[in-house]
Amino acid sequence: MGAVEKAAPVVAQQPMVALLGNPNCGKTALFNRLTGARQKVANYAGVTIERKEGLFTSTAGNSFRLLDLPGAYSLSAHTPDEEITRDVVAGLRAGERSPDVVACVVDATNLRLNLRLVLEIKRLGLPMVLCLNMVDVAQKRGIVIDTARLSQELGMPVVETVAVKTGGEKALVDALDAMWPVHQSQANPLSAIDAVSVEETQREVRRILALAVKDADDRGNRSEKIDHFVLHPVIGPVILALLMFCVFQAVFSWAETPMDMISGGVEGLGAMLKEHMADGVLRSLLVDGVLGGVGAVLVFLPQILILFFFILVLEDCGYLPRAAFLLDRLMGGVGLSGRAFIPLLSSFACAIPGVMAARTIQNPRDRIVTIMIAPLMTCSARLPIYALVIAAFIPDREVWGVFNLQGLVLFCLYFAGIISAMAVAWVMKRFMGTKRNRPLMLELPAYHWPHMRNLAIGLYERAKIFLMRVGTTILTLMVLLWALSSFPGAPEGATQPAIYYSVAGMLGRALEFIFAPIGFNWQICIALVPGMAAREVAVGALGTVYALSQTGDELATSLAPVIASGWGMPTALALLAWYVFAPQCLSTLSVVRRETNSMKYPLIMAGYMFALAYVATFITYRTALALGA
Repeated sequence: MGAVEKAAPVVAQQPMVALLGNPNCGKTALFNRLTGARQKVANYAGVTIERKEGLFTSTAGNSFRLLDLPGAYSLSAHTPDEEITRDVVAGLRAGERSPDVVACVVDATNLRLNLRLVLEIKRLGLPMVLCLNMVDVAQKRGIVIDTARLSQELGMPVVETVAVKTGGEKALVDALDAMWPVHQSQANPLSAIDAVSVEETQREVRRILALAVKDADDRGNRSEKIDHFVLHPVIGPVILALLMFCVFQAVFSWAETPMDMISGGVEGLGAMLKEHMADGVLRSLLVDGVLGGVGAVLVFLPQILILFFFILVLEDCGYLPRAAFLLDRLMGGVGLSGRAFIPLLSSFACAIPGVMAARTIQNPRDRIVTIMIAPLMTCSARLPIYALVIAAFIPDREVWGVFNLQGLVLFCLYFAGIISAMAVAWVMKRFMGTKRNRPLMLELPAYHWPHMRNLAIGLYERAKIFLMRVGTTILTLMVLLWALSSFPGAPEGATQPAIYYSVAGMLGRALEFIFAPIGFNWQICIALVPGMAAREVAVGALGTVYALSQTGDELATSLAPVIASGWGMPTALALLAWYVFAPQCLSTLSVVRRETNSMKYPLIMAGYMFALAYVATFITYRTALALGA
């Protein structure tokens, strides 16, 4: 008998390349550079951790699948994000196999920290390529890296990349082409990682750096000099407060012109429809339902984009981890660590990514408390409501010749949300038991100018999400609300507007019994119901309700003057207080259920936020009445 032939390894037709690295190493920027628009975002099965996968074709015509793994410092996982990264690389996820190639992305200015993860992954025995990202920054600082020697010591290809520049990914693509065809292989067991101690790994990192990196001429880290002021125990918090204050001033000051343009366009379109369409159900649907509802929300897009612009700038330039460091002592006093700052800041955009970002917190108690208070941060869905009421009742004038009064009120509302979140965290700390806080260990990335491409992509994605909500969820709810508000019609001899006799009117009057003590009329009660699906829907609902509540032929497409003439100041202040604590939208409660794997926490969240909202609104309304507001 002849010798038994060994089976040839299977060649992957479209190999999977996994991008892996520490947080803040530029991994996602490299992913966006390679895949462009050809990427899809979903969640890993069984968890709400984001999975980003894309396709790209090399200059040689080879096609690759690219997976952007969550950032990790080690495969000895301490957080849900790191667990996903470990399981994917080791091929432990159900229905998935190990990636065909691992592209390790490292910060060329911080190899001492980044190389530990590289050595751990190497022990799994998968094909690897090392991407020295941010080499341009390293060169400017005078750090010299011998890539050939580094490649020799690591036993893998080493390429230089600059993910934020056009063509900065070319060396990686060429290296992947050189590995073609890629043979599928299985990762070694995870026990291979633990076979070498952390101390031995760090000694190996130092040995490799001594041979391949020369930093004697490092001209110093500019970030360290800036941090002397930014992280100063007195100056630092003042800088942070001034930055946040300026952001909220800009939200009103900069957005005025584009908001006027959108409002004018909506009003013009409404007038055109009324002029060219006969009076009837269809015209009422388009003018009262669609434009009166959707148009009332769409006008706040400039303010939302301005708020996100500042958040993205602070994140991209490297300031946000410094803010977390500054707030660590303050947050420690209420039972949290500074690491909770970034999830809470994310909640200013939407509570959902804030709740999901809490998975990076190692302490389970801190993670639960952060999730429970994240909705108290003033999300962007509240901004249209705040802006509407402030524009209607707070005069647009300067204070002390510098500040905008409307911006000051908005800042106070955001600040009230922050203070209430800290108070709730302090109470929860007492109920859940006091545990010694872990010291905050946080990497502070180097400062750099924000990259316009990243800012543009971030703002585009936020605008896209907002417009999709306007065109789907909000539009659907507005059409449904219009139908409930229009039928059945008013009986003969009716003395009230038709909506008063409709299904929505009946519901609003029924709820008014509950909400009258806090100053809400039946029109506001109607708007609160669809607002449970998405908070910004409340503005569109008010637009539809008041449009259908008008008597006579004139329709005020601008909602602010309508509510200014129909409400008193106590009601306006009460509604602002309600939305500081307003019960969370259903989608956020659903995410809390998935993140905590329990119905207990979303029920507690909905209950305590409703109670806080009702009590705070009652006190605000009654105090305003007593003071003669």
